[in-house]
Amino acid sequence: MAAKSRPPEPEDGTEAEAAALEWRYGELPPGEIIWHAVAEHFAGHIAAVSSFGADSAVLLHMIAEVDRSLPIVFLDTGKHFGETLDYRDALVADLGLTNVRIVTPKQDELDRLDPDGKLHLTDVDGCCAIRKVEPMARGVAPFRAWFTGRKRFQAATRQALAVFEAVGPRIRINPLARWTTADLADYMRANKLRENPLVAYGYLSIGCFPCTQIVKPGEDARSGRWVGQAKTECGIHLDGLGQSLNNQPV
Repeated sequence: MAAKSRPPEPEDGTEAEAAALEWRYGELPPGEIIWHAVAEHFAGHIAAVSSFGADSAVLLHMIAEVDRSLPIVFLDTGKHFGETLDYRDALVADLGLTNVRIVTPKQDELDRLDPDGKLHLTDVDGCCAIRKVEPMARGVAPFRAWFTGRKRFQAATRQALAVFEAVGPRIRINPLARWTTADLADYMRANKLRENPLVAYGYLSIGCFPCTQIVKPGEDARSGRWVGQAKTECGIHLDGLGQSLNNQPV
């Protein structure tokens, strides 16, 4: 499928840029979306973020097919499952990725706000703010755009997810937004991709180990995150990230 040739009349601002990219490329296959973003629109100024979670191999494989040297930002919160860290290293080797960038929370913030590592028990949003949102803002700040692996089916909060989103003066790209669980499974099988070993135990959305549980049959993929909390997102894909990026140079 070719990209649409006549985008809407141009306007000023990143919101208009995201809307124009959505109109032109939003219905293309994910691999083509990635190619246009990497080769044409954001060449040298784009990265991907990956949790190396349940289905991260799909997006990372597509990226490797275009550019194995594309920066891959991995957020090490200090609370990952050991299996996830081992999987990260194995998948990077499988795909030949050459530019994985690990970002971590600021140690002085951890010392001040979470000295015993138990902040998640009393302030889950505060824990995510210092272990996820602020480090991720630093991780993507050097780039004009970045890819994520988010999909619409994952949760009710993502059902209207666009492929191209404005985050302040930057663009967030979700090439797999329209894909289903069947699409992902088919791609994994067709390309013989390594799976995060925790999936076999029923972890369908994998984050920090204190706040991740096995998903029950019939529940959405993210129902195992922050069980019992009025929380469905850690914040790195919400307004908090844009606010953290406001003081970062583009």
